Amino acid sequence: MKLKIVCVGKLSASFFREGVAEYLSRVRRYLGCEIVELKEGITRKGDARQAVEREGEAILGKVPSRAFAVVLDEGGRKLTSAGLSELLAKQMVSGAAEVAFVIGGAYGLSDAVKERGDLQLSLSSLTLPHQMVRLLLLEQLYRGLTIIRNEPYHNG
Repeated sequence: MKLKIVCVGKLSASFFREGVAEYLSRVRRYLGCEIVELKEGITRKGDARQAVEREGEAILGKVPSRAFAVVLDEGGRKLTSAGLSELLAKQMVSGAAEVAFVIGGAYGLSDAVKERGDLQLSLSSLTLPHQMVRLLLLEQLYRGLTIIRNEPYHNG
């Protein structure tokens, strides 16, 4: 099984880039993992709804039709780290070829993207910057994989 993280926007701060690189390399010790960065859909007039729709079309073009899609949304289901680990293990056992995680841009996700999700997942009840979500997601994926392998990181 491999992981794909489809996200809108580039990481602007060096501390985000460094953290993402660190946890991406850790995740890749267990599974293949690809990050696909999409251009933000900001329009000349600054119409956020139109930007979200453009971003949504781009996102849907990058999420494989057969992938189990997890859409990150603050209104989504909340899982513990162990729960995310169980989700990953279930997908591995079921023979899923790919799990795609979707992180929207600053204005959120289109309805079409949310509908495509097999699971809407919330990392927090707080509103988080989309760049921070990428780092938090990778850390939680790494944590989940160490839980599956019964390695000490989760309790450390």
